[in-house]
Amino acid sequence: MATGCPMMKMKAQTDHPCFGGDHSKAGRIHLPVAPGCNIKCGFCERKFDCANESRPGVTSRVLTPEQAVERVRLVQRHMEKQGGAKLKVVGIAGPGDPLANPKTFETFKRVREAFPEMTLCLSTNGLRLPEMVETIVEHDVHSLTITINALTPETGAKVYEWIKVSGHKLEGEEAAAILIDQQLKGLKLAAAAGMLVKINHVYIPGVNDHETLELAVKVRELGASMMNIMPVIPVGLFKDIDPPSEATMEMVRNQAELILSQARHCKQCRADAAGVVGQDIDLAALEAKAG
Repeated sequence: MATGCPMMKMKAQTDHPCFGGDHSKAGRIHLPVAPGCNIKCGFCERKFDCANESRPGVTSRVLTPEQAVERVRLVQRHMEKQGGAKLKVVGIAGPGDPLANPKTFETFKRVREAFPEMTLCLSTNGLRLPEMVETIVEHDVHSLTITINALTPETGAKVYEWIKVSGHKLEGEEAAAILIDQQLKGLKLAAAAGMLVKINHVYIPGVNDHETLELAVKVRELGASMMNIMPVIPVGLFKDIDPPSEATMEMVRNQAELILSQARHCKQCRADAAGVVGQDIDLAALEAKAG
C-alpha cells in the first residue's frame, strides 16, 4: 500500500475548514454523486429537502461526475468574483456512502484532472473502508472522515437498523459488530497510510452517550487526528428524542478534548453544501443565473 507523507497531512489540515483551516479563507464544496448507502442509521432521513435543511444526507439532486466538475468550476468562479475566501476543498459526503457508489472515484479523478490544486476529502460510514483505503490513497484524497456512533455491538444495534454486506441485509448486534470491526480496521489502515483522519460521532442521549469518551480513547490509539461530536438531529427512529443541550455538548467536548483534538465548528452540512462553512452559497440561484 502507498504510504502518505507528512506534507499530505499538513496541506489537508491547512486548507480544510473542517480540519483546522481558516474558515474565512478556505471554502469547500460537497459533490452529491453517491446516492446509495450500505447501512441504515436510525437518525438518517433523506427523503426530505428544503432550502433551510442543513443536515447530512440531504441534497437537492444527485450529480453525474461531469456535472460535479462543472459545479466545482461554477462555485470557484463565483467565489473568486466575490473576493475573500477561495474554494480549496472538494469533498464527497453522500447523500449515501461514497464507498458504496462507483461514481465516487470517477468524480475524484475528473476533479483532480481539472483542478490539481484542490484538496480532496471523503466521508464514509467505514463499512467498506478496509478494502478501499488503497484506492482512496491512489486518488490523492488527503483527508478522511469516518462516522462511528458505537463502540460495542449492543449499542450499535440501537443506532443502526441494518447493514448490507455482499448483497445480504444483516440486523441487530451481528450487523453492528461487523460494522464496528470494519470501521476500526479501516481507521487504522487509513492512518497508517498517512491520511488525516477525523471521527464524526453522533451523540444520542441515553443511547450511545456512555461510549463517547471511550470511543475517543480508542480512535486516538488507532491514529485518528481529530474528533467531531455532533448532537443527534431528531429524525427517523429518534424523531421523538430530546437532543442534547448546548451546555451538555460543551461539557462532553471539553471532556473529550482531554483525549483527542475536537472540531467545534461543525454545522452538520448538507451533501451538496458549498461555500464558507456557515455561509453556504444558494446553488439553485447560482446555477439558474448561469443558465
